[in-house]
Amino acid sequence: MFRDRQEAGQLLADELARLPLPDPVVLALPRGGVPVGAEIARRLAAPLDLMIVRKVGAPGNPELAIAAIVDGNPPDLVRNREIIEAYRLVDADVAALAAQERPELERRRHAYCGDRQPLSVTGRTAILVDDGAATGTTMKAALRALKRRGPREVVAALPVAPSETARELAQEADRVVCVERPLRFRALGYYYLSFPQLTDEEVTGTLHVLESERMAPRGPG
Repeated sequence: MFRDRQEAGQLLADELARLPLPDPVVLALPRGGVPVGAEIARRLAAPLDLMIVRKVGAPGNPELAIAAIVDGNPPDLVRNREIIEAYRLVDADVAALAAQERPELERRRHAYCGDRQPLSVTGRTAILVDDGAATGTTMKAALRALKRRGPREVVAALPVAPSETARELAQEADRVVCVERPLRFRALGYYYLSFPQLTDEEVTGTLHVLESERMAPRGPG
């Protein structure tokens, strides 16, 4: 059990620091992945950015995802082919539904990061981070989008996930680093002593603090 997301990030950073990860960039899934990712970025002396994923719901059933739109420049659309075929949707239908979600995706990016453009991962080690995963659906969509952007390597990094989910993520990422892989997974909050809901202000605050730390002059040695 982790004390909080910060401790989870530190333990995860310990695991990652043992690996050869040239030119890393840390990408956190908000909101819960941000404090975890911040600890990893500190340990690896790497930049931190966000990767925002927005579900694209099926017609008349918005809770069922036919696709996911992942922010970037430009955003990526990751399709769920089985659901699309079940609903007999054509590409134009999917594109129209995704277009409805893009303004919210852009609003969230601007709310968290202002006018700063997403970091490029081309030729770099892209480390995708969350505070845990149950099914891993959001992380899978983000990993598929990341692989299209020309990284040297894609790493999925999680404090905790079910063994089966970790195995499924290994099919999407070049490497999976997961501190705990319980065989009988409970709700994610069970694995944390402190697991509060985070606010948008806490996300932006963490990003600002980390950016200030990176910009601060370093003393000799």
